[in-house]
Amino acid sequence: MYSSTKHWLTLLGLAFILTGCAKPDPILSLSGSTMGTTYHIKVVDNGQLPESLLLQNQIDIELEAVNNQMSTYRPKSEISRFNQMPIGSLKVSKDLVTVLNEGLRLYEATDGALDISIGPLINLWGFGPDKRPTIIPTDDEIALVKQRSGIHNVQVEGLRLIKQSNDLYLDLSSIAKGFGVDKVAELLRKHGATSFLVEIGGEVRTQGIKPDDTPWRIAIEKPNGQGDIEKIIALGDHAVATSGDYRNYYEDAGKRLSHIIDPRTGKPIDHRLTSVTVIHDSTMTADGYATALLVLGTEQGLKIANEQKLAAMFIDKSDDGFVTHYSEAFKPYLTTITN
Repeated sequence: MYSSTKHWLTLLGLAFILTGCAKPDPILSLSGSTMGTTYHIKVVDNGQLPESLLLQNQIDIELEAVNNQMSTYRPKSEISRFNQMPIGSLKVSKDLVTVLNEGLRLYEATDGALDISIGPLINLWGFGPDKRPTIIPTDDEIALVKQRSGIHNVQVEGLRLIKQSNDLYLDLSSIAKGFGVDKVAELLRKHGATSFLVEIGGEVRTQGIKPDDTPWRIAIEKPNGQGDIEKIIALGDHAVATSGDYRNYYEDAGKRLSHIIDPRTGKPIDHRLTSVTVIHDSTMTADGYATALLVLGTEQGLKIANEQKLAAMFIDKSDDGFVTHYSEAFKPYLTTITN
């Protein structure tokens, strides 16, 4: 929801490094496009996997389903049909309900820093399907649009979403890309895969180890826009997501306006925290928390991360470069990190 340009979802500063073996190994590599970005998959062939083209077709079908459920850029998607309808209810897929419920949970867990009803504000600032505004919104315009951002105006009953305000507009892009990663990982496990790496637009899940008994290694990008590497980690059987404000922005009168909108103020964030990385069992959850902690800023974000035992890394801009902070739950991963 917070990260969008003319694509639905964008890469938010997480790269991955895949080191091969000295001799050929049974790693199947697949790549393609989805959700306005790209995906890359590495899976160790266990002898049970379908032929590569068939497996890729199955993956594309899974990701296409996520788009058809959750993309605000598709006018006939489930979420778009819900946004366009008046007060009432709409029966939707189980997957959409799963993602929506996680969005509602994260709203409470982050003191409102992650708000899936913030779509009207994203559009107002020109980071959604609508184009960039020719005039920066006024405080009165922001206040008016914030009235449409009421998460209390949606309820979930089974597979039905209930809309209680005509102006309610939901945007799940802050967690739907991570959900897509989890869906692909689930598909691979159904085929018996025990070792793989799945990456969509920078959100990554790994499982198992490579044939040479080394871990899948993930590079976290330094938030300087130059592609430099800040840290390299071995996740094990976990997921990682990074949110940053250094790629998607525009300038107005010499001031940089980030695509990360604070739901509480209705304005782009304006602090020194420039990147947050979160490690979690769920890519969807890591995705949402990374955005929320970036909104909160380092001090409050670290407080929530430690209270909720989240593994999180915060990178602040400073006059001399960057300063990195870690939550307590992230520190064990530092033993596997090399620069």
